[in-house]
Amino acid sequence: MSVSLPSYPGIRTRGNSIVIDFTYNGQRCRESLRIKPTKTSLKEVSRKREAILYEIAMGTFDYGKHFPTSKNALKLSKNKGSLITVEQALKDWLKRAEKRCQRSTIRDYNSAVYHHLIPAFGSLTLDEIRKPDIDDWLDTVGSLSNKRINNILGPLRQTLKDAFYDELIDANPMDRFRNLRIESREPNPFTKDEIHQILKQLEGQSKNLIQFAFGSGLRTSELIGLRWEDVDLNNNRIHVRIAIVRGIEKTTKTSSGQRSVDLQPEAKAALLDQLKHTSNAKRVFHDPKTDSPWGGDHIIRKRVWMSALKAADITYRNPYQTRHTYASMLLSSGSNPLWVAQQMGHKDWGMIRKVYGRWISND
Repeated sequence: MSVSLPSYPGIRTRGNSIVIDFTYNGQRCRESLRIKPTKTSLKEVSRKREAILYEIAMGTFDYGKHFPTSKNALKLSKNKGSLITVEQALKDWLKRAEKRCQRSTIRDYNSAVYHHLIPAFGSLTLDEIRKPDIDDWLDTVGSLSNKRINNILGPLRQTLKDAFYDELIDANPMDRFRNLRIESREPNPFTKDEIHQILKQLEGQSKNLIQFAFGSGLRTSELIGLRWEDVDLNNNRIHVRIAIVRGIEKTTKTSSGQRSVDLQPEAKAALLDQLKHTSNAKRVFHDPKTDSPWGGDHIIRKRVWMSALKAADITYRNPYQTRHTYASMLLSSGSNPLWVAQQMGHKDWGMIRKVYGRWISND
């Protein structure tokens, strides 16, 4: 014998669920609660509906608070940020970033998001995360450099910025967090004698690579990306068009990075000798151990650069100092700073003046 269930306004049963019917902001809303209809449950749901109607009348109703999983929650809730976790927001931001960023950049973003940000903040909702949460995280990062920390926080900063613009949160907590100060690395160029001593420790393709680095000012990623089709020996120049970052070919760092570089004598000599090794290949510089293009700058640093400096008994400086050496020598010899900026791929000579000012000739 079936039991007759009581009837309440705006409440109806549907299978093993109870449906609440009400009007909010001029829109008719129906929300299904997965509760088995009984006399007791129907009475409780009726009271819930009465509470909802009262809150609507008083202007305090928050859709997401009552129905957090509803499709209408994000559209009609007053506190949308309470419905989205930081983890979900970061993943959504990554999907958008994939459409506009280089693959190597996305790889860095993925590392920051999945290895650092989600473990630290992912369980919080957008409206819960606060600046003190970020300050607390900083106490756990150990030996990470300030630059790495700033890079890790970049996706979180952009995610919360988007959430603020989309009116999911009332304020962006990252607006109160300044990037950590990064100590600039002063140029520490090599002297002509040091260059000579370094090159004495090398031979063949390894020597050609480092000699060309000193004579061209290219970044390591640009060196290993250089193709013979970009070399114009007849007109004494090369064209910098691409770079290899973590094994992936990409365009240069900036649009100004795509440039033509006049060949200095030592750079041209290195290319002429390199013709003996890779003239039939696509890439100019190959790893002599594998007779294939270099797999990355870290291999050059470990296998060629560090051992050459140690053998020459020269205080270690990173390979980027070949670029500083190139710039300082050109400026010391009286070259036009604007021309040097163009050769190095800077947008203007402001960076040249800031970084290499003491080498600019006053003549």
